[in-house]
Amino acid sequence: MPSSSVSSAFTEFELVDVRFPTSLELDGSDAMNPDPDYSAAYVVLHTSGGESGFGFVFTIGRGNEVAVAAIRAVERLVTGLDVDSTLADLGGLWRRLVHDSQLRWLGPEKGVVHMAIGAVVNAIWDLRARREGKPLWRLLGDLSPHELVDLIDFRHLTDVLTREEALDILTAAAEGKQQRIDALLADGYPAYTTSAGWLGYSDDKVTRLVGEALRDGFTHLKLKVGADIVDDERRVALVRRLVGPDVVLSVDANQAWEVDEAIENVRRLTPYGIRWIEEPTSPDDVLGHRRIAEAVAPVLVASGEHVANRVMFKQLLASGAIDVCQIDACRVAGVNENLAILVLAAKFGVPVCPHAGGVGLCEVVQHLAMFDYVAVSGSTDGRWLEFVDHLHEHFVEPVRVSGGRYAAPVLPGSSAQVHQETLRTNRYPEGEVWAAR
Repeated sequence: MPSSSVSSAFTEFELVDVRFPTSLELDGSDAMNPDPDYSAAYVVLHTSGGESGFGFVFTIGRGNEVAVAAIRAVERLVTGLDVDSTLADLGGLWRRLVHDSQLRWLGPEKGVVHMAIGAVVNAIWDLRARREGKPLWRLLGDLSPHELVDLIDFRHLTDVLTREEALDILTAAAEGKQQRIDALLADGYPAYTTSAGWLGYSDDKVTRLVGEALRDGFTHLKLKVGADIVDDERRVALVRRLVGPDVVLSVDANQAWEVDEAIENVRRLTPYGIRWIEEPTSPDDVLGHRRIAEAVAPVLVASGEHVANRVMFKQLLASGAIDVCQIDACRVAGVNENLAILVLAAKFGVPVCPHAGGVGLCEVVQHLAMFDYVAVSGSTDGRWLEFVDHLHEHFVEPVRVSGGRYAAPVLPGSSAQVHQETLRTNRYPEGEVWAAR
């Protein structure tokens, strides 16, 4: 890996509580989160050599200051570390942060501290990708199977996935890698959109946005459900009439239902041709997910955006509780842990369709989906990357979606950097967007 000519160290963290008043238009509204204000605990890692890396924790408003404080608690474990040696052993860094003897007590490996570690890990990966002059997906895709396996912490996974099995999966996927890179650069990655289906939208707005989605080339749409099953049926029927029989339609209950209620409600929605039910019940309920999956097949069960760590994903995947694995770039502890989850999903033959609803999530998780295609699963069959058309203009490298497909990022880094003007105007509570309110 290229290194700077003069050794440098990590210095202070620059932290910003940045929020967007998306609740005004009910963007992002669902059964459990009716009035979200998309927000980020945004971190810039500075070095004495003048380099920077960018990352964040995504939240939906209140409590974002807690995520900022959690990142600050991680800072002392990173400041002073040599940049070159840290970037050369990101597997070792991950283990030191996640298994810190005091911070882990606040989890362990779950909650706001785990997410804060993810923001820092992602920012350090962003720095490494910038230093190597590559977008993150390409940096990860260019690593050898042995290098990738070294990034994974196999603690508590070895009963279902050993280091040797992971190496075999990644080695097998290396065949045809360059052809997939070429295909990705030429054709992009398939997307689905949730932008038309937020629960708080009126029928007129849904109708207009569904038409726009179809004109934009999307062939898979997702609707929020879970507030009232009678209204859910009506809205799903409306959208099915609008899109016709050939467009893929999925629904998302955002954890609103009890297990038996989920089974009954999914059966009521099944005649409208839904592909998957997302988060039908508590994200921690492995047994409940498995019961639902067995009862509602061939409708698929999807989950993952609120799953806390790789050990929970192990249980969901190994037990057959989920049919679609939805990683999130900012929920678990960063790139390394998502790599473990991608390999677990590949072992069990479960397609990965990442969650990306929220400020910056599309920008960052696209790299992981594209890396999965290039170097882990080797496939886009039955796979879509979520797209929501909100707030991309605030990023230095916003996502590019055309014809229902993500174009591969080309700039070095993880696409997480936010414009300075946005940090000024949307800083909470003193930024002018919030001071005016």
